[in-house]
Amino acid sequence: MALILSLDTATEACSVALYDTHCEQSSVQEIYELIPREHSQRLLPMIDELLAAQGVSRSQIDALAFGCGPGAFTGVRIATGVAQGLAWALDRPVVPVSTLAALAQQGLRCHGAAQVLALIDARMDEVYWGIYQANSAIAGGTIMTLVGDEQVTVPEKLFSLLPEPVQKNIEQVTGMGSGWCYRDRLNIAVARDVERAYPHAADIALLAAPMFEAGEAVPAEQALPVYLRDNVALKKSER
Repeated sequence: MALILSLDTATEACSVALYDTHCEQSSVQEIYELIPREHSQRLLPMIDELLAAQGVSRSQIDALAFGCGPGAFTGVRIATGVAQGLAWALDRPVVPVSTLAALAQQGLRCHGAAQVLALIDARMDEVYWGIYQANSAIAGGTIMTLVGDEQVTVPEKLFSLLPEPVQKNIEQVTGMGSGWCYRDRLNIAVARDVERAYPHAADIALLAAPMFEAGEAVPAEQALPVYLRDNVALKKSER
C-alpha cells in the first residue's frame, strides 16, 4: 500500500496526480492542464495545489513517479528534474514510467481498449511508438504491458515493424496519441484513433503502483529520461 505522487510534462499537457492505494477503494486525484511551453512555471504550483486540496504533506508521500519519455526533450527533462529533486529532498524512491505506456493505459481506462498502438509525434518527420496489451494478471487491476520494444520510426515504416499477430488483427487495435496526426502516411486502419490524447499523470500513477509494490522503484539518481533517439539535438539529415 502506498501514497504515490506522479507527474508528467512530456507533451503539450502538464499533469500531476496523487494515488492513494491505502484505501479499500484506491483513488486517483489529478490536476491536468494543456499548457504548451508553460510546464516549468506550473508544475511545482500544481503539485502544491493538489497536495493541499487532499490535505497531504510532502513528507507523507511514499514514492514519486514520472513520465520518463519519450516525448519533447525539454518536457521530459522538466519532469525528470522535478521528480529527482523531490525524491532527494524527501529521501523517497522513484518509479519512471513510459509516456507511451501511459497513453495505452488511458486507452484502457477511457475506451476499454484491450490493445493499444500508442504514438507520440517525435517531430523531425518521425513517431515514437509502442504496442500494448491489457494484462489482468497483475495485482491491483488490469495494466497495459508492452509487446516487443518501444521504437522511433518514420510513419510509412511503422506497420511493417508491428508483430505479425498485431498486423493481422489491426482492426481491433485502438490508436492513442499525437502521432496519429500522420494517419494518412501511417496507412493503418485501426478500430479508432484518438489524436488529441496526451499522457496523464493519473495513468502514470496507476502503472507505477504495481511496479512500486514489486520493488521496481529506483533511487533518485537512477531515475533517468528515455529519449529513444541517440542524439535528440541532431537534425534528421545529420543522423
